[in-house]
Amino acid sequence: MEKTYLYDESEVKKIAQELVALMDRYQIFTFTGPLGAGKTTLIRALLTECGVFGPVTSPTFTYLNVYENDRDQKFYHFDLYRINSLNDFLSAGFEEYLSVPNSWTLVEWPTVILPLLKDNVCHCELDYVDNKRKLMLRGA
Repeated sequence: MEKTYLYDESEVKKIAQELVALMDRYQIFTFTGPLGAGKTTLIRALLTECGVFGPVTSPTFTYLNVYENDRDQKFYHFDLYRINSLNDFLSAGFEEYLSVPNSWTLVEWPTVILPLLKDNVCHCELDYVDNKRKLMLRGA
C-alpha cells in the first residue's frame, strides 16, 4: 500500500481519519520528517479520532506516553529522537510495547528501531510542500 496526501492544517482531522481506517490492518505507525513537519500534530488528531481525550504531547524527554480510550484500547506514543541505538531501545524494555493485543504503537523518529519493524507497520513520511504538508504512507 502506498498513498500520498497534500493537506493544510484545516485538513488534519481528515488525514487522521484516513489513518484510523488503516488501524484494522496495521498495529504500528511510524512518523518521520523534519522538525515541525507535523508529526505530533497528526498523532494528536489520530488519537482524538480514536477517542482519546485530554492533552496529547510528544514524549521527547520521557520517550513514551501511554493513552487509553473508553473501549480499553491502548496507544503507545514513542518519541525516539534521543535514543541513540537499537540496544538502548531494547535495554529499556520498550520492544514489549510493539505487540500488545488491543493496542497501537505510534513512533516518532523510528530510524533506530527499523530492524524490529518488519510486519504490521504503516510508515508515515511527512514533509513540507509550499504552504501545505505532504504525507506519504507506505505499508509493510
